[in-house]
Amino acid sequence: MINIENDLLWNISIISILLYLIRALMEAIPLPRQLSLSSPPSPLPWVANVVVHQLGGRIHTQHIHESNVSLDVGNNVNAVPVKSRKRPAMLVLPAYSPEKEFSSEKRKIQDVEVAIQGNEYCLFSKKGRRENMEDRYKVITDISGDSNQAFFAVVDGHGGEAAADYVADNLGKNILSSLENIVEADQHTVEQAIRRGYLETDKGFLSQGAKSGACAASVLVKNGELYAANVGDCRVVLSRKGLATSLTNDHNLSREDERSRIENSGGFVHSCNGVWRLQGTLAVSRAIGDLHLKQWIISEPEILKMPLTSDCEFLILASDGLWDKVSEQEAVEIVSREKVDAMNSCKKLVDISCSRGNKDDITVIVIKLQNFVAAAE
Repeated sequence: MINIENDLLWNISIISILLYLIRALMEAIPLPRQLSLSSPPSPLPWVANVVVHQLGGRIHTQHIHESNVSLDVGNNVNAVPVKSRKRPAMLVLPAYSPEKEFSSEKRKIQDVEVAIQGNEYCLFSKKGRRENMEDRYKVITDISGDSNQAFFAVVDGHGGEAAADYVADNLGKNILSSLENIVEADQHTVEQAIRRGYLETDKGFLSQGAKSGACAASVLVKNGELYAANVGDCRVVLSRKGLATSLTNDHNLSREDERSRIENSGGFVHSCNGVWRLQGTLAVSRAIGDLHLKQWIISEPEILKMPLTSDCEFLILASDGLWDKVSEQEAVEIVSREKVDAMNSCKKLVDISCSRGNKDDITVIVIKLQNFVAAAE
């Protein structure tokens, strides 16, 4: 009877040991870390412990020490060995370089200069630091085959190039078209033609729906008379015996009459960093275009007519890129010193303005008046 009990106990012990070993082997199979068993294997059943004790400890567990196996549970001797995950290869990313990333978008703004030498005038234009050149000009000589009739204009665009392009192409054409039907032009009819030319140019540009605008100053020489007109802050300056005389008045919001006109029509004018601006943006009160501000920005020019006399030496017609940095008298003196080379005087005026910090586009036209004066006399 004792032998039967011993045999039964022995068989049960062997089965228990086999089950334990099978479970230990299963738990030793590498699994992903998130699926690995977090709890250690249960201790040997009590029957197996008895048998192991009787066998003198010949059956024992051991830790698996392989290069690809590790224990996840600190110093717990009963922790299940788990195969560690192999670290993936590091991604090799190219070094970040803003220069490379934006190289296609970066454009070096190079200087753009235009120099034109005519019989009675010279012109020099230089792009400022904006990406696009917004200054334009127009010269029409020998009108109707008459060398004593000429038209000159300087155009300074803002908010884009569209208005400046349109004004340069159409202002002189519209003024001359208005003059064609005048047989005996007097002061009033010529002034009316000039005014009509400005207003018609404005109307034509606005019909295109573009929102940019342009200031302009023009000079018409006809029948011994000089007509200077402007909208905005381009300027015409006359040298008479070496003294500078402005033939135009800038249309800006520092003029009380212009500011009052705009405020009385519901416009908002305030000073921003010392500069008066309409609706916080535009610093001029008259211009061609500016569709979004048209209820306040008018295109009617102020016109001055004067006879050409022997003391009239030359005109300086220029955009505000010059006048913001160079005074009228200084400009006249520089041109007077360069009587032989008028083109060099134009370049000097532009260089002086740039050396004093001007960043705007600059266009300068110097018009010699001697031949026009001689024809008038």
